[in-house]
Amino acid sequence: MTIDLADWPIAAAMLPFSNCLPDGSPLQTASAEQWQPLFQEVAEAGFDHVDLSDNCFRPGDMQSDQLDALASVIKSARLKPSSISVVRSSVIDERHGADHLAYSHRSLEAAARLGIGTVSIGLHRPLTEAQQRQLWFWTVAGHRDDPDDRAQWQKAVARIRELGQHAAELGIVLSLEMYEDTYLGSADSAVAMVEEIGLPSVGLNPDIGNLIRLHRPVEPWLEAMRKVLPWSNFWHAKNYMRDEDTERDHYLAFPAPMESGLINYRQAMKLAVEAGFRGVICLEHYGGDGLSVCAANQRYLRDRVLPACRRITPGLSRVKQPGSGARIQNQ
Repeated sequence: MTIDLADWPIAAAMLPFSNCLPDGSPLQTASAEQWQPLFQEVAEAGFDHVDLSDNCFRPGDMQSDQLDALASVIKSARLKPSSISVVRSSVIDERHGADHLAYSHRSLEAAARLGIGTVSIGLHRPLTEAQQRQLWFWTVAGHRDDPDDRAQWQKAVARIRELGQHAAELGIVLSLEMYEDTYLGSADSAVAMVEEIGLPSVGLNPDIGNLIRLHRPVEPWLEAMRKVLPWSNFWHAKNYMRDEDTERDHYLAFPAPMESGLINYRQAMKLAVEAGFRGVICLEHYGGDGLSVCAANQRYLRDRVLPACRRITPGLSRVKQPGSGARIQNQ
């Protein structure tokens, strides 16, 4: 399969949408007719791909007939389901890790039934009550993986390797989302994790946006990108404005359009192509009209960033990319 830079798969995340209908009933068990307006709205915003973020739908908890109905609705909206993002379902959660592992396996099976080639998981936990009370949840610290707990690290490696083997059997790539204070919370730790897992089907989701938004000192985004992009196979892309006054220990961040925030996505995307990345780019945004911001971000990528990448010589990724034998066409 050839991916032309002009047709790079860019998907809308479903973060801006509720998991409930206006009457409070769950979207998960709604009818196909009730799902239709949501996907039509995504299409009308200018997208042709959608990421099934499980804050909205949980494909791994759907029966076969529900998945078939979901696929039909998405197709009728002239969209393609590009990926499934499994969030806050850590497979090493002390109480629910085994359940989350089983759910992640079901999500892989659901992806295969839907014709989806990428599933993203992470090690981050549900928001705490204190985080839920904040305007921006990342301003309050949540769960922290113990970096010195080697048994817990090895459990993460073993369970993710199990998922990676399942993904490979299904012809799917598994992507690990970077997130603060987890074993995927820094570039070095994330690369060490995927190296130790040691499967071509398992790569990284270089969601550096999750890190630069923290109100504390953070790893320089460009240094982190250079380390993780050769191992990346899917990308939650978003941006934040950030201000630092290290003398007064003052740090501030808030969501921003991709072209306006701290991360220079023109530079990051060139580095990604050079590193062999050719996975789905899933656009996210918190606050306000998130779908419209993501739509503007897609135009920014397609009109200005991707054309500039035509002059970059595509490299060879350290991990498998979605689509067997895929290569970048830069003509």
